[in-house]
Amino acid sequence: MWNPDILVSRTRHSFFIHQLVGAPTSHLFSDLQKYKEKKTPIYPTDFNRIRTEGEEMPVAASAIYFLNLRGDVLINRLYRDDVGGNMVDAFRMHIMQTKEMGTCPFVVEAVALFKSYFGGAFDEDAIRNNFVLIYELLDEIMDFGYPQNLSPEILKLYITQEGVRSPFSSKQPLERAVPNATLQVTGAVGWRREGVVYKKNEVFLDIVESVNLLMSSKGSVLRCDVTGKILMKCFLSGMPDLKLGLNDKIGLEKESEMKSRPIKSGKTIELDDVTFHQCVNLTRFNTEKTVSFVPPDGEFELMKYRITEGVNLPFRVLPTIKELGRTRMEVNVKVKSVFGAKIFALGVVVKVPVPKQTAKTSFQVTSGKAKYNASIDSIVWKIRKFPGQTEATMSAEVELISTMVEKKSATRPPIQMEFQVPMFTASGLRVRFLKVWEKSGYNTVEWVRYITRAGSYEIRC
Repeated sequence: MWNPDILVSRTRHSFFIHQLVGAPTSHLFSDLQKYKEKKTPIYPTDFNRIRTEGEEMPVAASAIYFLNLRGDVLINRLYRDDVGGNMVDAFRMHIMQTKEMGTCPFVVEAVALFKSYFGGAFDEDAIRNNFVLIYELLDEIMDFGYPQNLSPEILKLYITQEGVRSPFSSKQPLERAVPNATLQVTGAVGWRREGVVYKKNEVFLDIVESVNLLMSSKGSVLRCDVTGKILMKCFLSGMPDLKLGLNDKIGLEKESEMKSRPIKSGKTIELDDVTFHQCVNLTRFNTEKTVSFVPPDGEFELMKYRITEGVNLPFRVLPTIKELGRTRMEVNVKVKSVFGAKIFALGVVVKVPVPKQTAKTSFQVTSGKAKYNASIDSIVWKIRKFPGQTEATMSAEVELISTMVEKKSATRPPIQMEFQVPMFTASGLRVRFLKVWEKSGYNTVEWVRYITRAGSYEIRC
């Protein structure tokens, strides 16, 4: 079912982008003829730039249309004069025929902005009741077709008009504007307002990693990587400046070069595919390789990364499966924890696949509990708390239903693991320091926590 509110934009290069509120899509076609012929669409990386035939080119919207469920135009704002009169009809026909959905970041953020002004509602009534406010916002968020600031917190500093709410809309109060709009708009600190005060200044930093593994039945690693993210929760007064130091190889080498002293002994890691929150000073990171930032107030994701070299596997799994005739199987699984003896893994689950014609199972485990789950055709072995540098074993006898059909040789599904290991990182990433500076000179309390979870952790058997 369609959501009644649709935004449509057309670009200066004879491309057009469309968006359904609640079911976001963004398809681009080189011209209307290709569009009518239903050629394969080209998807944009973002609203400002698209990629076609191996090249990047800038994109500017020619118009934005608001349509209701019937396809009637409620509001439109023309930024350029290259929009044909049949554009809305062509778009309507395409929406009725298309099945594939994508995302357009600009339209998603624009809808969130309108909702923040209309008290959480964005339907036909909200649009009809707020024509003037919508036109004012469209002039601010788009300049000659190029996207501008879409932050509700900043726009509410100088567009203070409140939206007219429908009787059926939510009654959530609108956020109050904060002072010093010019500083926040021009000072590139739109993610944090001034005047924040806390009695106790604290910073919580979590390094959360997911380890992915595919291991052969002989114990060799076929694929292994770690995806991680650094989550922060800041309760800091004023406008603090934070500096985070990690044990990444490039950062340590740059610090050693600047201070003219050798790198201290210890494990260093190489981070791949690093992405940062908008608050991070990228210029300083490129020159000094340090993560410096003015944090948003509250919880946010500081950065994401991936590591493919030097991964510390938290568990080793050694499976042995024997077929005893046509109606019996013997399964032995040994799990070894490789992390430190003072660390515990929580919620360990080992799923051992068995044939669909399984009739009966019996188990012997040194730790935890095991049972047969017929819905997933697996033996599920659960261990609530798994100490480091220890091992646990499970032995199972499986009785199968006898069939007259000749058994075909086929590869078994892999054994799967689930776990969570606090105070351990599979990548070896560590926080070397977290410095907080603020002009008032207050003291802060920093908390750091590590946790590693299973991503796709599979062992062939």
